[in-house]
Amino acid sequence: MGFFSEFKEFAMKGNVVDLAVGVIIGAAFSKIITSFIEDVITPLLLKPALEAANLSKIEDLTAFGGVKYGLFLSAVINFVIVAFVLFLIIKGINASKKKEEVIAPPPAGPTQEELLTQIRDLLKK
Repeated sequence: MGFFSEFKEFAMKGNVVDLAVGVIIGAAFSKIITSFIEDVITPLLLKPALEAANLSKIEDLTAFGGVKYGLFLSAVINFVIVAFVLFLIIKGINASKKKEEVIAPPPAGPTQEELLTQIRDLLKK
């Protein structure tokens, strides 16, 4: 088997293709989440605190003459919000999977006629 045919076989396995699709969708989803956090959630949550500190963005927070701890706080807030949103998404997916799972009815036992036939056959022996 040649090198390229081995590579093709590896690359076309279901798991590799699924992973590639997941990474691409994850990158697109990341942009949506980042915009949601930076443009909607963060301004709504932090606007009163930033106005009290006479700042327009959390990244402008500094201490000790230039330590930009506002960038760190922004990253922590972004992480917490992303983790919470992902938690809600996974929780919704798991809830929908539970609804989709249908409990299979137990296998039907023999009918009364089948049981009587078996008893009759045993008595004949």
